[in-house]
Amino acid sequence: MPKARAKPRSPRKGRPLDLSRRRYCSLCREKVEEVDYKDVKMLRRFVSERGKIKTRRVTGACRRHQRQLAVAIKRAREMALLPYTAVPSGGEEVRRRRHRG
Repeated sequence: MPKARAKPRSPRKGRPLDLSRRRYCSLCREKVEEVDYKDVKMLRRFVSERGKIKTRRVTGACRRHQRQLAVAIKRAREMALLPYTAVPSGGEEVRRRRHRG
């Protein structure tokens, strides 16, 4: 019995890849030298709703600024300027009640 051949991959669906348009780091564009942990408004842009640090791929930050962001977010969390996690919306309690009885 002959082996089944693998299908060739289809091109990615969605927006076509535009090589001429390069994504620049928003912090480089604003000429930010050092990311400050006290600037909570700016740091919130780089933290997800669940409290996780967003990746470079998502934020578009360069390697240098992504490292500075991660350190600044961790410092802001330590100083209680940013939460470690999101506030539970009540879904957790409902699930616990269901399993108890």
